[in-house]
Amino acid sequence: MSGAGDITTARQDIAPGDIPVDTPRLPAREAAESELSKPMYHENDPNFLQRALNQFWDWVAGVFDAAAGAAPGGPSVLAVLVVIVIGLAAALWWRLGTPQRSSRSTDTLFDSAGPRSAAQHRAAAEAHAAALRWTEAVQERMRAIVRSLEERALLAPRPGRTADEAAAEAGRTLPEHTTRLHAAARSFDDVTYGGRTADQSAYLSLRTLDLELDEAKPSLPGTSRGATG
Repeated sequence: MSGAGDITTARQDIAPGDIPVDTPRLPAREAAESELSKPMYHENDPNFLQRALNQFWDWVAGVFDAAAGAAPGGPSVLAVLVVIVIGLAAALWWRLGTPQRSSRSTDTLFDSAGPRSAAQHRAAAEAHAAALRWTEAVQERMRAIVRSLEERALLAPRPGRTADEAAAEAGRTLPEHTTRLHAAARSFDDVTYGGRTADQSAYLSLRTLDLELDEAKPSLPGTSRGATG
């Protein structure tokens, strides 16, 4: 039959050395990995930082996708909520200022440069004001106010006292000036610890208060306003 003859002829045409090589699967994979590991194949690959950033943004996208699927209203409502949160954070930052310290326990009124008199603090405040350094002028004027009250024995000298504490203690002796004393303490805290910048009006307010307190009479226990001698 011609079919059997064709098969016999085909077998005779293939020489023993012409049999195809059958490479095992594991060595073939190792050879391919070795070839692909050559630098020439990775010249345009992203670096480690780029890969890390890509993974991070993929994670962020996954979180937002999951939140959008769970939020009522879908992605549009989620976007509105994100904008609201960002707006609230910006409003708080504007109101409170940049945090300068992690603890208020060291927010003392006087620095560690050594004790100075009220007159020295006033002179320093006026020098800063003349140079338009309103923040420093406000700080020195508040120190002058407290030091003056200490020199007049209306406040007991106490290391580590804060501006708020000084205002509260002085308000009990000079009740008519309580509100303005607390406002002066807030101005001091805002520019010293809240990252705010003072202006001329803030300094002039403290200067006027200082001059008025210098003439104020303390309210003694057992006396009432309007009492005459």
